[in-house]
Amino acid sequence: MLVSSIAFSREHSTGRTSAVGSSSLAHASPYVVEDCLGLVQVLSDGTIRRFPPPPFPAGDVHDDGRVEWKDVVYNADHNLGVRMYRPRRREANEAGGGGGDDDDDKKKLPVVVYFPGGGFCFGSYSYPKNHVFCLRLAAELPAVVFSFDHRHAPEHRLPAAMEDAEAALLWLPGQIFSNPWLAGTADPRRLFVSGTSSGATLAHHMAVRFGTTGLHPVKITGYILLMPYFLSEEPTVSELNTPETALLSRERSNRYVRLMMPVGWNKDHPVVNPFGPGSPSLAAADVGRMLVVAAECDLVRDKNLEYAERMKAMGKDVRLVVFSGQEHAFCATKPLSAGADEVIRLIKHFV
Repeated sequence: MLVSSIAFSREHSTGRTSAVGSSSLAHASPYVVEDCLGLVQVLSDGTIRRFPPPPFPAGDVHDDGRVEWKDVVYNADHNLGVRMYRPRRREANEAGGGGGDDDDDKKKLPVVVYFPGGGFCFGSYSYPKNHVFCLRLAAELPAVVFSFDHRHAPEHRLPAAMEDAEAALLWLPGQIFSNPWLAGTADPRRLFVSGTSSGATLAHHMAVRFGTTGLHPVKITGYILLMPYFLSEEPTVSELNTPETALLSRERSNRYVRLMMPVGWNKDHPVVNPFGPGSPSLAAADVGRMLVVAAECDLVRDKNLEYAERMKAMGKDVRLVVFSGQEHAFCATKPLSAGADEVIRLIKHFV
């Protein structure tokens, strides 16, 4: 368990004003005021407690040796890491057209950047389920995969995560061209930026920031948004119909908003509402090819559909796929499910 402390306002966390100054309250033991799936707790005295995710029973069983991986630090100032995955040489050569072909470029694999989800409050490449999903991406596409961490709220509210995602992409070209571990494996002309949930929200912002040419000489070919965490002050039908038992319920979503947003921001801020009243126009954004995956039984389904349709209306090359009967982030929370199988097949076809 990791413990830290911030100046945390109970009023900001709940939207309610409470009386202070009582001697009994002043000396009371700290109690939990916010809890995020048992992974992050905020106490009444401002203490933040972080807990490791539950183990995934599959775990290393599905690290079958087809993929090599290693962890490195990409941002020393904030001690932020990335997990890099590559298929073993034999698999990579077979997938890239090896076996007597002298053209090294034909042996190189696409590069997939992946930002894990977690409502900007938790989530990491080290979470067992995220690790299994990235192992599958690397092995089955096949591809070189970079799974990046970022700073978390409430210790680091937005836009910290966006700043870290930008730093991650700016760090990437040097690795593709100069890291011996990736020599001859990663294709700098085929980079795809992806993420699930809040990670997909980051992928959207990277599309606006970098487009297809903003990492020259690396070429960003496309963006893959898996159930992006888009919101609005006006609730949608899918939000209103989401049961409280859902992984992403209205109550949980509102908790993430309280923790991740600076004071004065709301759900119409451009960081989570690309088409909010104060959001800049996306008409000029060169996002290349884009894949948007939505889930039928997801709180953010309607915002995902709206995003895809409005991007299409602006002439963007967007493919929308809606998965029937699935909940939010299903491919990341159940990375060995039939639904995850289909998502990976979809991504493989897209890249």
